[in-house]
Amino acid sequence: MLFNPFQTPKSKIDSLNLKSSWQVAWGLVDSLAENVAFRDKNFAIVSADKRKIAISPKEEFVVIGDLWLSNKVELLGKLGIEPSGFTGTESQIIAELWQRWGCECLKLLVGMFALVVCDRNTQKLWCIRDSVGARTLYYTTKGTVRWISPQMKSLSPYRSHDLDLVALRDYLCCAFVPGEQTLWEDIKEVRPGYILQFPEEKVTSYWQVKENIQAADKHLEWHGEKLRFLLDKIIQEYLPNQQPVGVFLSGGLDSSSITALAAKFHHQPVYTYSIHFGNDCPNELEFSSLVAKYCHTQHHILEITFKDMWESLPETMAYLDNPIGDPLTVPNFLLGKLARKDVEVVLNGEGGDPCFGGPKNQPMLMNSLYSSVSNQDKLSAYLMSFKKCANHLPQLLKPEIWRGIETASHVFDNDLNSDMNYLNRLMAINIKFKGADHILTKVNNLTQAAGLHGLSPLFDKRVVELSMQIPPQYKLSGVEEKAVLKQAVRDILPDIIINRPKSGMMVPVQLGFRKYWQRKARNLLLNPQAEISSYLNQSLIRNWLDYRGDTWGRYGVKLWLLVSLEIWLQGKDSK
Repeated sequence: MLFNPFQTPKSKIDSLNLKSSWQVAWGLVDSLAENVAFRDKNFAIVSADKRKIAISPKEEFVVIGDLWLSNKVELLGKLGIEPSGFTGTESQIIAELWQRWGCECLKLLVGMFALVVCDRNTQKLWCIRDSVGARTLYYTTKGTVRWISPQMKSLSPYRSHDLDLVALRDYLCCAFVPGEQTLWEDIKEVRPGYILQFPEEKVTSYWQVKENIQAADKHLEWHGEKLRFLLDKIIQEYLPNQQPVGVFLSGGLDSSSITALAAKFHHQPVYTYSIHFGNDCPNELEFSSLVAKYCHTQHHILEITFKDMWESLPETMAYLDNPIGDPLTVPNFLLGKLARKDVEVVLNGEGGDPCFGGPKNQPMLMNSLYSSVSNQDKLSAYLMSFKKCANHLPQLLKPEIWRGIETASHVFDNDLNSDMNYLNRLMAINIKFKGADHILTKVNNLTQAAGLHGLSPLFDKRVVELSMQIPPQYKLSGVEEKAVLKQAVRDILPDIIINRPKSGMMVPVQLGFRKYWQRKARNLLLNPQAEISSYLNQSLIRNWLDYRGDTWGRYGVKLWLLVSLEIWLQGKDSK
C-alpha cells in the first residue's frame, strides 16, 4: 500500500490500477506459474489478457506490446492485407512484419510502442521502444530471470532497494532521470529507437535523431509549406473515427496550432481544455478562450486549487515510473480526468519547443557566444538552464554521496559536443532526453491513468525528422522563435496567437509553499524518517522552506521537486 502523508482517503490509493498489463521473463522460467499466458524454453509471457499476444503465421515469433501505429493502413498494404477486412491487433501486424523482414521492419513503424519479440527457434528476445520514446520499457539487469515490462513499478519484486546515486544527482538537476538509468541500480530503461537483445544483452539502434539540413537556399515560406503539408497528414491520421476529440489548450502557439488543425479536419465535436489556478495567479485564459472561440470548439476551463495540487500529488506520482518533479504533473492528471468525461482521445501541443527551437534554448546560445567571458562550459550551462538544483549539489547531497558521484560523467556529454549545428545539438538533446524521459512519459502515463489515449502530433517521428532538415535560422534566430511553425499555421490562427511571445504554463508553486504548503512540506521533508534523509542535507532544505536568500524566487520549484521525490520513494513498493 502506498504511504500517504497528505491524508488522502485510503480508498483512492488502494484502488489504483498500477499493475502492468504484461511482463516478459527470460532465463530460468520453469518455476513461474501465476498468470503465465505463454511459455517456451527460455521465456515466458505473464499477462492476464492473452489477446495481447500475437504469433506469426509460421508460429516462429511471438509478440506482445503496447502499440498504437499511426501508419497502420500503410503497413497492412505492405503485407498485402486489405485494411477494411483486417480485424486483428497491431501486435499481429508486427508478428507478420517481423516474419518477413525481422528487425528491418522497425524502420517502417510510425507510432507509439514498447514491445517484445520472442524467437521460438533460437530462444532470443528483442525488446524495442519507439523512435521518440512515447512508450516506456524497463528491464532488470541481475538474476537468473530477467524481467521486462512497460511499467517499472511492476518490476519492484525483482529489484534491490539500492538507489542509483548518479540517477539521483541527475533528477536533482533536471527534475527527471535522463538516459537508460533509473533511480534503481538494477533496473534500466530501453532508450527510444533502440533494441535490447537477449541473451547477449546487446544494444543496437534502429533510428536516431540526426541533423540533415536540406534546401538551405529555400525561403521560410517554402519550409513552412512543407511542414504544413506534413502536419495536415499527421493530424488526420491521429483523429479518431466517428468520435469527438479533445485537445489540451494553453493558448500558446503549439497547442493552438493542434487545436486549429483538429478543428479544420475533424467532423465530430472538438473539445478543448484549459486550466488556471484561481484569481490570485496569472493565467492564459484570455488566449486559450480566444483560440477556442476562433476554432469553434467546446471549451472547458478547470480551476485547480492549491488544495487540489497538494492532495492529488500522491496519486499522480503513483502513476509515474521514474519520478518527474515538474509542477505540471498534477494539472496534467486532473485535466485528463476532466477530459475523460467527454472524449477517449486527447491531443496536445507537446514537442513544439524541442522540435522548432523554443525560447529556452536562448540562454545556451548566448553562452556559446560568450563562454570565454562567463567561463562556463557547455555541460554546466545546460544543467543550469533547468533552473533546478544543479548549483546546490555539493551542499544538498550528503558529503559521502557527493564525493562518490562528483566526477561521474553525464548522459548529455556526447550530444553537447557533437558536430551538429549548435541549435540542432540542443534540440536533439531535448528530443532524446527531455522529450522521452520527461514530457512524453509525463503526458502519456497520466493520460493513460485517466483512461485516455493521449497523442502528441508535434513529437511524431516524421515531424522530428523534418525539424532536423529545416535550416536552423528558420527555427530560432535571435528573439524570433519557432518561425517555421508560425509560418506553417499562419492562415488558421489569429495574429495575436502567432505573434505573442511564449510565456509557458507557470504553476504557482512559489506561492503554494509560502502560503499553503509550508507546514505540510516541513513535516514531510524534515522528518528524520523521510526517504530522502539518507541522501540529502535537511538543513539546506530547511533554509529553502524558510525562503532564506531566495533572491530569484526559485525555491518553490526546488521544493516541489523534492516533495515529488519523497512521495515517489514512499510509494516505491506499491503494486
